[in-house]
Amino acid sequence: MPAASFKSVAEMFHHRVHSTPDGDAYYYRKAGAWRTMQWREVGVRARNIACGLRSLGMGDDDRVAIQSGTRLEWILADMGILCAGCACTTIYPSSTPAEIAYILSDSRARIVVAENDKQVAKLQTARRELPGLEAVVVIDGASTADGWVLSLEDLERRGAEWDREHPGEYERVSDAIGSDRLATLIYTSGTTGNPKGVVLTHDCWVFEGEAIDSIGLLSPGDKQFLFLPLAHSFGKVLECAQLRIGFATAVDGDIDSLVANLAEQKPTFMGAVPRIFEKVYNKIVSGAREKGGFSLKIFTWAVAVGKEVSKLRQERKEPTGLLALKYALADRVVFQKIRAVFGGNIRFFISGAAPLSREIAEFFHGAGIVIAEGYGLTESSAASFVNRPEDFRFGTVGPPLPGVEVQIAADGEVLIRGRGVMRGYYNLPEATAESLNGDGWLLTGDIGVMDDGYLKITDRKKDLIKTSGGKYVAPQELEGKLKTRSTLISQVIVHGNNRNFCTALVSLSPESAPGWARAHGLEGADYATLVGHPLVKAEIEAAVESLNKELPSHSSIKKFAILPRDLTQEEGDLTPSLKVKRKSVEAKYKAVLDGFYAGALA
Repeated sequence: MPAASFKSVAEMFHHRVHSTPDGDAYYYRKAGAWRTMQWREVGVRARNIACGLRSLGMGDDDRVAIQSGTRLEWILADMGILCAGCACTTIYPSSTPAEIAYILSDSRARIVVAENDKQVAKLQTARRELPGLEAVVVIDGASTADGWVLSLEDLERRGAEWDREHPGEYERVSDAIGSDRLATLIYTSGTTGNPKGVVLTHDCWVFEGEAIDSIGLLSPGDKQFLFLPLAHSFGKVLECAQLRIGFATAVDGDIDSLVANLAEQKPTFMGAVPRIFEKVYNKIVSGAREKGGFSLKIFTWAVAVGKEVSKLRQERKEPTGLLALKYALADRVVFQKIRAVFGGNIRFFISGAAPLSREIAEFFHGAGIVIAEGYGLTESSAASFVNRPEDFRFGTVGPPLPGVEVQIAADGEVLIRGRGVMRGYYNLPEATAESLNGDGWLLTGDIGVMDDGYLKITDRKKDLIKTSGGKYVAPQELEGKLKTRSTLISQVIVHGNNRNFCTALVSLSPESAPGWARAHGLEGADYATLVGHPLVKAEIEAAVESLNKELPSHSSIKKFAILPRDLTQEEGDLTPSLKVKRKSVEAKYKAVLDGFYAGALA
């Protein structure tokens, strides 16, 4: 286990600022152009925010919430909160006023850092329910006459004045922060009931930074592109890894601008969720099919060559002879263009938050792009296992990070223990006791196996389907495979618990559908038209039949329905990390699912 080198995130942050003051810390957008901020300025701004919070009467362990999308100011606010001895409560900007009110009330947050007037309006709506909310700091907005809303600029100005009037106080407060002090309350998005506040200490994040550094995955010379929601533990752990290691980060949470930003910033690595890779894969493949003719033949040939080379490299071998020549040609005419989509300098991606399809991993690997899948939970400060770019096994989430212990319980559940594990759920002792046993093991709720030191997750314990015939089915594996059988498929939910056979709900890909429609003489057809078209049904039917040939009868998909719209976060179908809310979707389409089994023999 790596020895603790810092007692707090604040100490780790100050070490980074003082050791590399003139190094590039962040690249960020302002007024449409990319700008650079060095660590020295980051230190000044975080200090002013910390002192500004102290000037408003915030004390040790008081909660300050951040309600914003991913942007530079999120990170500055987080560092300011932690250096002030306070704790950060994270809120997704997509949250409703009711959800926000619950989190703020449960966490007892006294101040909220809100992104803009839209987020402030949500707080105004819930203000009567939040007597403990004393002030709002708005990033893009102005202070109000009643003093309830204060601009970030005014907070920083106020903090600089307080700092001058209280010499040495900032250092005293920061130095007093111990490893077991509360750093972050992250509320699990969940699919049912109220979210639970996960208690993560300073030592949790310090450990993550140390563990990631110890495996040599990243170096100070790397450049990260960060778009993941910082309200999620995956984004947050990458923020802490940067403090420990010192690489620069380009930050912009606008997913619609992701491809353009990657081409401009040319990062060497990026963390992402599988949905991003699925979308890019579908766009690349559907684009090739739309071109058709000789271009499609070349693309199909190159992909086949890439898969052959990927298989070799997974065995730690390199192509030779004719295969090496074919791969060099495929790289020149196809794969270089795919890598250029990501800026051309990517060494690897890190995928987490949900299972990554092996087919997609091998497609990109064949194109010269390694997607190193990792695994962790909010309750384990995100990173617990990760494949190394030079030592990976597709279909697994890699070996544990140094300092992470793992056990597989008798029922197959994965148990984790280590410094990164939460201290519990906030004010929920019973829920804590259900997830943390007396020996400090975190019960992850995931089913998995260890294979020669590498962890393979097979499914969620609660998501396992048990058919009425007593057979178990792992739906996530089937869903991931079906998505790769047709670029027209966006999302899949396999259903069948306590039923006598498995069925599926399928949505169409908004990115791929227009090109597919043009290629099939349906140019201009909207989503509603495509859903009911016989050609679309035939496409999905062929994909299902292709998958079923590989499956035993009890897990094959007997019936399916194409949903009237894609699943979205706005409609409550997806979590902020783009995972499907299975129970919510099944409840929404209950009539469709019940119809599959009407009249069927039990």
